Amino acid sequence: MLAPPPRGPVSALVRTWLVDGAEPDLETARELCGAPCDDPIQDDDRQLALWMLYELHYAGFAEVDERWEWSPACLTVRALLEEPFEAALRALAGPLTARFLEHDQDLAKGFFEVVASVDSPALTPYLQRRATREQMLEFLIHRTVYHLKEADPHSWAVPRLTGAAKVALVELLYDEYGAGHPERLHSRLFRDTLEACGLGSEYGDYFDQVPAVVLSVNNAMSLFGMHRRLRAAAMGHLAAFEATSSLPARRISLGLRRLGFSAKACEYYEEHVEADAVHEQVAVRSICGTLVADDPRLLSDVAFGAAACLCLDDLAAAYLLDRWWAGASGLRSAESAAVLSRT
Repeated sequence: MLAPPPRGPVSALVRTWLVDGAEPDLETARELCGAPCDDPIQDDDRQLALWMLYELHYAGFAEVDERWEWSPACLTVRALLEEPFEAALRALAGPLTARFLEHDQDLAKGFFEVVASVDSPALTPYLQRRATREQMLEFLIHRTVYHLKEADPHSWAVPRLTGAAKVALVELLYDEYGAGHPERLHSRLFRDTLEACGLGSEYGDYFDQVPAVVLSVNNAMSLFGMHRRLRAAAMGHLAAFEATSSLPARRISLGLRRLGFSAKACEYYEEHVEADAVHEQVAVRSICGTLVADDPRLLSDVAFGAAACLCLDDLAAAYLLDRWWAGASGLRSAESAAVLSRT
């Protein structure tokens, strides 16, 4: 994967370091990162810069020296971007976090009640019944940022957990990673979906076309996963993610079939109808429930992670629906929309 084009001064500076090997200029970086920002969650420049810095810890970039992963300059800029991002996430998720915390006496029961009561934008019903072919493809492109490395951000928590919670997490991840069968890797299944729909299936094919809010959805997972102090937030995020996947997966599969896509295109989502119904119980009861039982102080972080997941997913869904209802593309350029119309 090649590093994507910059979207502003911060991502341009980071890209210059990584791709061109320029000498890090931390004074300029601090000035840029310290400049006023109305909304860190939906700022294209900052979210892309943060995503690039996180990506150094995943697959990296073909033209970037792997030694940049632990560059003190990169870690410094990452911290400068993470602080306002985390603060914005806590502000966004605050009301919903409080609702999760109201159920501290019965975490699992309260968790499912709160998830069921959240009034989310009706994205998956729209995909099932109304979306055009082009809109379905745009949705799939948005999902490439996570699904082509599915489960990797949550896997950072494995060495940070102990006992029963660690065992339960590894049990869940075993399924995500194909249960011993490389062809059943969930990331592989999603690649098959992309190919069956006529889309590019390489990680990074469309990253320059997704908006900041999609990068934020994924950056939040990396933020939680890469900081030991946020390990319980990572597991709360995982639990909310799994608890809101089964029914939406069924709806998306039905939408793909309605639009005439093949059975192969639907396989990824049909796999998740059953798998995530099981995973939500493991994540909520066996991982989060055990974490909080062992250390009640972690409840607030579990609640924050779950609330952040739901709030960010709602923002991403609302972005697409708002664009589509306005007759616009959900991608960042008209050129990409034109390409999709010919797919």
